[in-house]
Amino acid sequence: MSLNNKYNVIIIGMGPSSIFCAYELIQLGKAEKVLLIEQGKRVENRICPIEKTGKCTKCKPFCNITSGFSGAGAFSDGKLSLYNDDDDDIYVGGNLHKYIGVDETKKLIDYTDEIYLKFGADTKLEGVKYKEEVTKIRKKSQKEGINLIDIPIRHLGTEKAHELYGKLEDYIEHNNITMMFETIVEDLIIEDNQVKGVVTRSAKSAKSSKLSESPKSIKSSKSKEFENFYSDKVIIAVGRKGANWLSDMCNKHNIETRAGVVDIGVRYELPDKIMKDINTYMYEGKFIGYPYPFKDKVRTFCQNPSGFVSSEVYDNNLTLVNGHSYKDKKSNNTNLAILVSHDFTHPFNKPIEYGRNVAKNLNELGEGNVVVQRLGDINRGKRTWQEELEKNSVVPTLKSAVAGDITFAIGYRTMTDILQFIKEMDKIIEGFAHPDNLLYGPEIKFYSNKVIINEKFETCIKGLYSIGDGGGMTRGLMMASASGVQMARNLFTDFIE
Repeated sequence: MSLNNKYNVIIIGMGPSSIFCAYELIQLGKAEKVLLIEQGKRVENRICPIEKTGKCTKCKPFCNITSGFSGAGAFSDGKLSLYNDDDDDIYVGGNLHKYIGVDETKKLIDYTDEIYLKFGADTKLEGVKYKEEVTKIRKKSQKEGINLIDIPIRHLGTEKAHELYGKLEDYIEHNNITMMFETIVEDLIIEDNQVKGVVTRSAKSAKSSKLSESPKSIKSSKSKEFENFYSDKVIIAVGRKGANWLSDMCNKHNIETRAGVVDIGVRYELPDKIMKDINTYMYEGKFIGYPYPFKDKVRTFCQNPSGFVSSEVYDNNLTLVNGHSYKDKKSNNTNLAILVSHDFTHPFNKPIEYGRNVAKNLNELGEGNVVVQRLGDINRGKRTWQEELEKNSVVPTLKSAVAGDITFAIGYRTMTDILQFIKEMDKIIEGFAHPDNLLYGPEIKFYSNKVIINEKFETCIKGLYSIGDGGGMTRGLMMASASGVQMARNLFTDFIE
């Protein structure tokens, strides 16, 4: 074992949870011999060709939107979800509070928010000024059986998030933390139920992120293609992009997990004028309903006022839809996700595979692209044609989307939930169910493989930890970032005052 390849801490991935873990290690004076490994590029080199070409070129070997320093965070709309002082629970962002408690989570959010402000986040908070108006909307929602969650939001903006994470990248690098880009972690090195390190290869030389050899042959291989790095503390912080890889690692090394909920749905686009009150009073309204007849949980997520619908590519060339909202660049439309939660029971326990199959079928319908359909066409039982889309009052902001019929691939139950939810939302927001509004598919959240961890975020493998969205702990920028801060503290508790 080369001493040059031995580290005190190895972190897999460079999304928000990894970045903020590295930041806190610096604050604790524990940044010596820390290695961060990322399959994508540096943040300044992450350029999506779609803005010039008008279509997704499926960048190789990895999508620049989902991979690279800061993960999908650099190309998201950059919303930091906070909390209300009088909240007795944490309503957004996952399960971090179940490990450290609500009060400690609030303190952690405050601390993490200050870091974002330090590196250039907008000081303005959305959703704090119009309390009386928000209360009226909440009461109206409750009459329709829909719950409205309103919390303060700090909006970074897609382009500003890019700049902010660039500053964090420089800060981490200048504090002598080693960062390896365009490097794939092919395998974990685990012996006697204890992590020993990782096996890597260059992303440029790899045709896929799947193992091309057995673990045994890789570990003993003298090929220059593979390189081992060693540590008795390895943190998995792969984000949703790495959920499939993490699932494979858990199966291979018997890392304890439990099947979680898979969220499947669409990106919904409608005029700003319809969403004016929500955009003005809250910036993002989080609505949760349980529509008839299935009573599944349906929620809105990631609302982007005056935003743009986007596409992003995951493993196996799966193209999913998302949304962006810039600080300076504006459209006339608001887009948001409408997601249906599916909790599968015996004997099926593969929610990630289920979601991937839905995405694959929709991609085939769109020849590898996102599919878009008018709400009115769905209600009339017909597909949308491109010439109809060109005359539509709601002009699609994702130009590469292919007009078609998403109901061919999204299941009856899921589609029924979405359409019924839209009808109920129309009673709260007039025009929400206008026939010219657009549904893009698929939008799927791959955080359904929950890694079982203890209060220190350690898995059943000694020295192997899991944080962030990929392992099912968190959802969203703020909570993923906060989990990274807490992870650093968990490693070196004795050094915290």
